[in-house]
Amino acid sequence: MSTHNSDFVKGRGDRILDTVNYFLLVLLAIVTLYPFWYILIISISTQAEANKIGLHIFTANPNFDSYRSIFKNRYIYMAYGNTIIRAVLGTSINLCLTTMLAYAMSKKYLPHRNFYTSIIIFTMFFSGGLIPSYLLIRNLNLLNTIWALIIPGAIGTYNMIIIRNYFQSLPIELEESAKIDGANDLRILLSIYLPVSTPVIATVTLWCLVGHWNAWFDALIYTNGNQKLMVLQLLLRKLLIEGSNNLINASSLKIEDSSLAPSTESIKAATIMVSTLPILMVYPFIQKYFVKGIMIGSLKG
Repeated sequence: MSTHNSDFVKGRGDRILDTVNYFLLVLLAIVTLYPFWYILIISISTQAEANKIGLHIFTANPNFDSYRSIFKNRYIYMAYGNTIIRAVLGTSINLCLTTMLAYAMSKKYLPHRNFYTSIIIFTMFFSGGLIPSYLLIRNLNLLNTIWALIIPGAIGTYNMIIIRNYFQSLPIELEESAKIDGANDLRILLSIYLPVSTPVIATVTLWCLVGHWNAWFDALIYTNGNQKLMVLQLLLRKLLIEGSNNLINASSLKIEDSSLAPSTESIKAATIMVSTLPILMVYPFIQKYFVKGIMIGSLKG
Protein backbone atom coordinates (compact mmCIF):
# COMPACT_ATOMS: atom_id res chain seq x y z
CA MET A 1 0.00 0.00 0.00
CA SER A 2 2.80 2.39 0.91
CA THR A 3 4.65 1.60 -2.32
CA HIS A 4 1.53 2.27 -4.32
CA ASN A 5 0.96 5.61 -2.60
CA SER A 6 4.58 6.71 -3.12
CA ASP A 7 4.36 5.89 -6.81
CA PHE A 8 1.13 7.88 -7.04
CA VAL A 9 2.65 10.88 -5.28
CA LYS A 10 5.75 10.71 -7.45
CA GLY A 11 3.66 10.57 -10.61
CA ARG A 12 1.61 13.56 -9.51
CA GLY A 13 4.79 15.49 -8.74
CA ASP A 14 6.13 14.74 -12.20
CA ARG A 15 2.92 15.97 -13.78
CA ILE A 16 3.09 19.20 -11.78
CA LEU A 17 6.70 19.69 -12.82
CA ASP A 18 5.86 19.05 -16.47
CA THR A 19 2.97 21.51 -16.30
CA VAL A 20 5.21 24.22 -14.83
CA ASN A 21 7.89 23.52 -17.46
CA TYR A 22 5.39 23.71 -20.31
CA PHE A 23 3.96 26.94 -18.93
CA LEU A 24 7.40 28.54 -18.67
CA LEU A 25 8.39 27.37 -22.15
CA VAL A 26 5.16 28.72 -23.67
CA LEU A 27 5.67 32.00 -21.84
CA LEU A 28 9.26 32.19 -23.07
CA ALA A 29 8.11 31.46 -26.63
CA ILE A 30 5.51 34.23 -26.45
CA VAL A 31 8.01 36.74 -25.08
CA THR A 32 10.49 35.78 -27.81
CA LEU A 33 8.09 35.72 -30.75
CA TYR A 34 5.83 38.64 -29.92
CA PRO A 35 8.34 41.37 -30.96
CA PHE A 36 8.54 39.79 -34.42
CA TRP A 37 4.76 39.43 -34.56
CA TYR A 38 4.36 43.05 -33.43
CA ILE A 39 6.63 44.30 -36.20
CA LEU A 40 4.77 42.17 -38.75
CA ILE A 41 1.36 43.50 -37.69
CA ILE A 42 2.56 47.11 -37.69
CA SER A 43 4.06 46.64 -41.16
CA ILE A 44 0.68 45.61 -42.62
CA SER A 45 -1.47 48.05 -40.62
CA THR A 46 -3.09 51.20 -41.89
CA GLN A 47 -1.94 54.56 -40.65
CA ALA A 48 -4.68 54.78 -38.00
CA GLU A 49 -4.03 51.29 -36.64
CA ALA A 50 -0.25 51.65 -36.60
CA ASN A 51 -0.46 54.83 -34.55
CA LYS A 52 -2.65 53.28 -31.87
CA ILE A 53 -1.02 52.77 -28.47
CA GLY A 54 -1.08 49.30 -26.94
CA LEU A 55 -0.66 45.70 -27.97
CA HIS A 56 -1.04 44.88 -31.65
CA ILE A 57 -2.21 41.27 -31.88
CA PHE A 58 -3.95 41.50 -35.26
CA THR A 59 -5.11 44.04 -37.82
CA ALA A 60 -8.61 44.30 -39.16
CA ASN A 61 -7.55 45.70 -42.54
CA PRO A 62 -4.25 44.22 -43.74
CA ASN A 63 -2.43 46.71 -45.94
CA PHE A 64 0.71 45.84 -47.87
CA ASP A 65 1.36 49.31 -49.28
CA SER A 66 4.34 49.74 -46.97
CA TYR A 67 6.06 46.80 -48.67
CA ARG A 68 5.16 48.15 -52.09
CA SER A 69 6.65 51.48 -51.06
CA ILE A 70 9.88 49.79 -50.02
CA PHE A 71 10.30 47.70 -53.15
CA LYS A 72 9.66 50.72 -55.37
CA ASN A 73 12.64 52.48 -53.82
CA ARG A 74 16.05 52.04 -55.40
CA TYR A 75 17.93 52.39 -52.13
CA ILE A 76 16.60 49.11 -50.76
CA TYR A 77 17.89 47.18 -53.78
CA MET A 78 21.24 48.93 -53.59
CA ALA A 79 21.54 48.18 -49.89
CA TYR A 80 20.44 44.57 -50.38
CA GLY A 81 23.01 44.04 -53.13
CA ASN A 82 25.82 45.51 -51.05
CA THR A 83 24.83 43.44 -48.02
CA ILE A 84 24.67 40.19 -50.00
CA ILE A 85 28.04 40.88 -51.62
CA ARG A 86 29.57 41.69 -48.27
CA ALA A 87 28.02 38.68 -46.53
CA VAL A 88 29.02 36.15 -49.20
CA LEU A 89 32.48 37.54 -49.91
CA GLY A 90 33.27 38.32 -46.29
CA THR A 91 32.11 34.95 -44.99
CA SER A 92 34.10 33.11 -47.67
CA ILE A 93 37.28 35.00 -46.81
CA ASN A 94 36.65 34.56 -43.09
CA LEU A 95 36.27 30.80 -43.41
CA CYS A 96 39.23 30.38 -45.75
CA LEU A 97 41.76 32.35 -43.71
CA THR A 98 40.47 31.36 -40.27
CA THR A 99 40.39 27.66 -41.14
CA MET A 100 43.92 27.69 -42.53
CA LEU A 101 45.24 29.50 -39.47
CA ALA A 102 43.35 27.14 -37.16
CA TYR A 103 44.83 24.12 -38.95
CA ALA A 104 48.37 25.44 -38.51
CA MET A 105 47.81 26.36 -34.85
CA SER A 106 46.38 22.92 -34.10
CA LYS A 107 49.75 21.25 -34.82
CA LYS A 108 51.84 20.66 -31.71
CA TYR A 109 54.97 20.42 -33.83
CA LEU A 110 54.54 23.99 -35.11
CA PRO A 111 57.62 25.97 -33.94
CA HIS A 112 56.84 28.63 -31.31
CA ARG A 113 53.17 27.71 -31.38
CA ASN A 114 52.52 29.02 -27.86
CA PHE A 115 54.11 32.35 -28.74
CA TYR A 116 51.95 32.75 -31.84
CA THR A 117 48.85 31.71 -29.90
CA SER A 118 49.55 34.34 -27.24
CA ILE A 119 49.88 37.07 -29.87
CA ILE A 120 46.62 36.03 -31.52
CA ILE A 121 44.71 35.84 -28.24
CA PHE A 122 46.11 39.27 -27.29
CA THR A 123 44.08 40.78 -30.13
CA MET A 124 40.86 39.56 -28.47
CA PHE A 125 41.37 41.93 -25.55
CA PHE A 126 43.32 44.85 -27.00
CA SER A 127 43.05 46.77 -30.25
CA GLY A 128 44.57 49.86 -31.75
CA GLY A 129 41.39 51.88 -31.32
CA LEU A 130 39.07 53.57 -33.75
CA ILE A 131 41.31 56.43 -34.90
CA PRO A 132 44.42 54.30 -35.62
CA SER A 133 42.22 51.77 -37.41
CA TYR A 134 40.69 54.50 -39.56
CA LEU A 135 44.12 55.92 -40.38
CA LEU A 136 45.33 52.46 -41.34
CA ILE A 137 42.38 51.88 -43.65
CA ARG A 138 42.92 55.31 -45.20
CA ASN A 139 46.66 54.74 -45.74
CA LEU A 140 45.88 51.41 -47.40
CA ASN A 141 43.55 53.26 -49.82
CA LEU A 142 40.60 51.12 -48.74
CA LEU A 143 38.20 53.95 -47.91
CA ASN A 144 35.00 53.94 -49.98
CA THR A 145 35.60 50.34 -51.09
CA ILE A 146 33.91 47.09 -50.17
CA TRP A 147 37.26 45.77 -48.92
CA ALA A 148 37.22 48.20 -46.00
CA LEU A 149 34.26 46.21 -44.69
CA ILE A 150 35.88 42.79 -45.17
CA ILE A 151 39.65 42.83 -44.71
CA PRO A 152 39.86 44.31 -41.16
CA GLY A 153 37.88 41.38 -39.75
CA ALA A 154 39.10 38.71 -42.13
CA ILE A 155 40.25 36.45 -39.27
CA GLY A 156 38.17 36.08 -36.12
CA THR A 157 40.27 35.09 -33.12
CA TYR A 158 37.45 33.39 -31.25
CA ASN A 159 36.35 31.48 -34.36
CA MET A 160 39.93 30.40 -34.95
CA ILE A 161 40.22 29.02 -31.42
CA ILE A 162 36.95 27.08 -31.77
CA ILE A 163 38.03 25.52 -35.09
CA ARG A 164 41.56 24.84 -33.77
CA ASN A 165 40.21 23.00 -30.74
CA TYR A 166 37.93 20.97 -32.97
CA PHE A 167 40.85 20.01 -35.20
CA GLN A 168 42.85 18.98 -32.13
CA SER A 169 40.04 16.63 -31.08
CA LEU A 170 40.37 14.66 -34.34
CA PRO A 171 42.47 11.46 -34.26
CA ILE A 172 46.09 12.12 -35.18
CA GLU A 173 46.07 8.83 -37.12
CA LEU A 174 44.04 10.49 -39.88
CA GLU A 175 46.87 12.89 -40.64
CA GLU A 176 49.60 10.28 -40.24
CA SER A 177 47.96 7.86 -42.67
CA ALA A 178 47.45 10.63 -45.21
CA LYS A 179 51.10 11.67 -44.99
CA ILE A 180 52.17 8.09 -45.55
CA ASP A 181 50.15 8.18 -48.78
CA GLY A 182 52.01 11.34 -49.82
CA ALA A 183 49.39 13.98 -49.06
CA ASN A 184 50.59 17.48 -48.17
CA ASP A 185 49.02 19.73 -45.53
CA LEU A 186 46.67 21.46 -47.95
CA ARG A 187 45.38 18.12 -49.22
CA ILE A 188 44.95 16.85 -45.65
CA LEU A 189 43.00 19.97 -44.68
CA LEU A 190 40.69 19.90 -47.70
CA SER A 191 40.18 16.15 -48.07
CA ILE A 192 40.28 14.88 -44.49
CA TYR A 193 39.80 17.60 -41.87
CA LEU A 194 37.06 19.69 -43.46
CA PRO A 195 34.72 16.80 -44.41
CA VAL A 196 34.68 15.56 -40.79
CA SER A 197 34.39 19.07 -39.33
CA THR A 198 30.94 19.96 -40.64
CA PRO A 199 29.44 20.92 -37.24
CA VAL A 200 32.07 23.50 -36.31
CA ILE A 201 32.41 24.84 -39.86
CA ALA A 202 28.63 25.27 -40.14
CA THR A 203 28.52 27.03 -36.78
CA VAL A 204 31.33 29.44 -37.62
CA THR A 205 29.80 30.05 -41.05
CA LEU A 206 26.56 31.20 -39.47
CA TRP A 207 28.41 33.41 -36.99
CA CYS A 208 30.34 35.11 -39.78
CA LEU A 209 27.27 35.42 -42.00
CA VAL A 210 25.18 37.00 -39.25
CA GLY A 211 28.06 39.26 -38.28
CA HIS A 212 28.43 40.64 -41.80
CA TRP A 213 24.67 40.88 -42.32
CA ASN A 214 24.12 42.89 -39.14
CA ALA A 215 27.23 45.10 -39.36
CA TRP A 216 26.73 48.80 -39.96
CA PHE A 217 29.26 50.77 -37.92
CA ASP A 218 32.27 50.05 -40.15
CA ALA A 219 30.17 50.98 -43.20
CA LEU A 220 29.27 54.25 -41.49
CA ILE A 221 32.92 55.02 -40.72
CA TYR A 222 34.74 53.79 -43.81
CA THR A 223 32.33 54.65 -46.64
CA ASN A 224 31.90 58.34 -45.73
CA GLY A 225 28.19 58.30 -46.51
CA ASN A 226 28.66 56.86 -49.99
CA GLN A 227 25.16 55.67 -50.89
CA LYS A 228 26.54 53.29 -53.52
CA LEU A 229 28.17 51.31 -50.69
CA MET A 230 25.30 51.60 -48.20
CA VAL A 231 24.48 48.27 -46.56
CA LEU A 232 21.06 47.19 -45.40
CA GLN A 233 21.61 47.75 -41.69
CA LEU A 234 23.00 51.23 -42.29
CA LEU A 235 19.91 52.07 -44.34
CA LEU A 236 17.78 50.74 -41.51
CA ARG A 237 19.68 52.83 -38.98
CA LYS A 238 19.25 56.00 -41.01
CA LEU A 239 15.54 55.31 -41.28
CA LEU A 240 14.92 54.40 -37.62
CA ILE A 241 17.35 56.61 -35.72
CA GLU A 242 18.22 59.53 -37.95
CA GLY A 243 14.68 59.77 -39.32
CA SER A 244 15.82 59.88 -42.95
CA ASN A 245 12.34 59.31 -44.34
CA ASN A 246 13.42 60.64 -47.71
CA LEU A 247 15.25 57.36 -48.31
CA ILE A 248 12.00 55.38 -48.28
CA ASN A 249 8.60 56.99 -48.52
CA ALA A 250 5.10 56.31 -49.74
CA SER A 251 4.78 59.28 -52.05
CA SER A 252 4.95 57.11 -55.16
CA LEU A 253 1.92 54.99 -54.24
CA LYS A 254 -0.69 57.64 -55.14
CA ILE A 255 -3.33 56.38 -52.70
CA GLU A 256 -6.59 58.34 -52.95
CA ASP A 257 -7.75 57.69 -49.36
CA SER A 258 -5.01 59.11 -47.14
CA SER A 259 -6.28 57.13 -44.14
CA LEU A 260 -5.32 53.91 -45.94
CA ALA A 261 -1.83 55.12 -46.76
CA PRO A 262 0.98 53.43 -44.81
CA SER A 263 2.37 55.46 -41.94
CA THR A 264 6.02 56.12 -41.29
CA GLU A 265 5.91 53.49 -38.54
CA SER A 266 4.53 50.90 -40.98
CA ILE A 267 7.28 51.62 -43.47
CA LYS A 268 9.91 51.34 -40.73
CA ALA A 269 8.43 48.04 -39.54
CA ALA A 270 8.30 46.69 -43.09
CA THR A 271 11.93 47.66 -43.59
CA ILE A 272 12.86 45.75 -40.42
CA MET A 273 11.01 42.67 -41.67
CA VAL A 274 12.63 42.83 -45.09
CA SER A 275 16.11 43.15 -43.59
CA THR A 276 15.64 40.48 -40.91
CA LEU A 277 13.76 37.63 -42.60
CA PRO A 278 16.53 36.46 -44.98
CA ILE A 279 19.06 35.82 -42.22
CA LEU A 280 16.41 34.24 -39.97
CA MET A 281 15.61 31.74 -42.69
CA VAL A 282 19.19 30.44 -42.56
CA TYR A 283 19.05 29.43 -38.89
CA PRO A 284 16.84 26.29 -39.18
CA PHE A 285 19.27 24.69 -41.63
CA ILE A 286 22.33 25.12 -39.39
CA GLN A 287 20.76 24.98 -35.94
CA LYS A 288 21.35 21.21 -35.58
CA TYR A 289 25.12 21.73 -35.77
CA PHE A 290 25.28 24.38 -33.04
CA VAL A 291 25.54 22.34 -29.86
CA LYS A 292 27.93 19.73 -31.24
CA GLY A 293 30.14 22.29 -32.97
CA ILE A 294 30.44 24.60 -29.97
CA MET A 295 30.85 21.88 -27.33
CA ILE A 296 33.57 19.95 -29.13
CA GLY A 297 35.29 23.15 -30.20
CA SER A 298 35.42 24.46 -26.64
CA LEU A 299 36.41 21.38 -24.67
CA LYS A 300 40.06 21.00 -25.59
CA GLY A 301 42.40 23.95 -25.12
